[in-house]
This record gives sequence, structure tokens and C-alpha cells, in this order.
Amino acid sequence: MLKKIQPIVTLVGAGPGDPDLLTIKGAKALAEANVVLYDALANEEILSYAPKKAIKIFVGKRKGCHEYTQDQINQLIVDNALTYGHVVRLKGGDPFIFGRGGEEIDFVESFGIPTFVVPGISSSIAVPAYQGISLTKRGVSESFWVITGTTSDRKLSNDVALAAQSSATVVILMGMSKLSQIIDLFQKESKGETPVAIIQNGTTDQEKIGVGTINTIQQVVTENKLSSPAIIVIGEVVKESNKLKGFYEEFISKEIK
Repeated sequence: MLKKIQPIVTLVGAGPGDPDLLTIKGAKALAEANVVLYDALANEEILSYAPKKAIKIFVGKRKGCHEYTQDQINQLIVDNALTYGHVVRLKGGDPFIFGRGGEEIDFVESFGIPTFVVPGISSSIAVPAYQGISLTKRGVSESFWVITGTTSDRKLSNDVALAAQSSATVVILMGMSKLSQIIDLFQKESKGETPVAIIQNGTTDQEKIGVGTINTIQQVVTENKLSSPAIIVIGEVVKESNKLKGFYEEFISKEIK
């Protein structure tokens, strides 16, 4: 008698890039996977936690290069769960921070398939932390915003304009293509001297960093050839980082000259 397939789906946050930042619970879930569907931002080294016999399917999406649409990914999760049993959906960062994890859970559960979520370390917090940037710091920043730079209709989020009016630290994901618009919004609020850090491929061996101010950051991006995937951190906490002080002072001295 054939053993009945028990479909289960576990969303696992892969963390910001460094494979050592995968949680223990995430590694345990991968060890029990029959199928792993993984994103472009999930470090492929993490796949080593899954059984060798597990099916690994790349479903990554990057600007201008989509292996699958979101609807196709949703259906792949369900089809593989019904066919093979335990599917681990491995997503960069945390599944519920601009990861469409909620959409995927809703779709899977509409088929009556049990779901579980293993939170991941979000790049919005971990990438700045690796550079010594404390998003909140007593006497400097009482709060922080985490905003997507590009909405589902490919426009800049309206929340960026609201964040520019506040004294909070602002962290923008997926915002490199909208950098000039972001700068304009902060300049309109007379924040041209506000420190900015842009961190590309944060927490990985390919990490690149640029530090300046709202007024100078575009020049920094050009000089350092920074591009996506990158995180933009705007706020006084940037210059509070001991690790970045040398970078910041160098770019400020260039501006003065």
C-alpha cells in the first residue's frame, strides 16, 4: 500500500546574505524538506542544509529577469506540496518583510495545506548592523522607517515623502532605481546634509559600501559603481558608526574641497 502524501509548506527566512545568519529552526526545516523553492536573494550555500535527494527549484526574481511570475510561484508551491509532501519556500531576509510571504501563505492555505513560518533576520536591520549602524540610538534617533523604494506598480512609495519629514532613520529597500527621486524629496525638506549609507550585497563577500550625504550620495554611487541589490540608510545614525567614520569623513572632506 502506497504511503499517502502529507502536503506541508514552510516559509523560511534565509536572512540577509551571510549563510551563517540562517536560524537554527530554518536549518531544521530545510533538513526535512522534500522540495526547496528558493529566491535570488537566498544564499545558495544554505541549500546544503536540505537533503541531497531534495528537489531544488530556483524561482528568483530580479529586475528585468524573472524566472517565474508570482502566480506561477504560488502554483508551484501547491503542486509540489501535493506531489512530494514537505515544501520549504526559502526567501531572502524575512518572508514577511517585502517578501510576499503573506500572499504565498494565503494561496497555499486556500487549498487546505498546512503552513508554517520560520522568521528570518531582515536585511533592513542586519545589513546596517554589520556596518555598525544602530538604526535607533539614544539622543540621535527614536525610531526608524523601513520602506520599499519601488511599489508593485513600479512607482516610488508615497511613504518616502512622509519619512523625509520626520527625524527618524529611514531604511529603503529596492530603491536604487529611484535614488534621484528619493534625494529630491529629502532636499525639499532641507535635509541635504543628512548622512546616507548605501550598502550593496550586505553581509556577503561581495559587499560594497558608499557613504556621503543627501547632496553627495549620487556622486558616491557613480564613483563606487554601486547598484542593486542595495539598502539605502538615511539619518544621523550613519555618522555615529565607528566602522564607517573613515568613509564618512573622507566623503565629507571631498565635499568641502
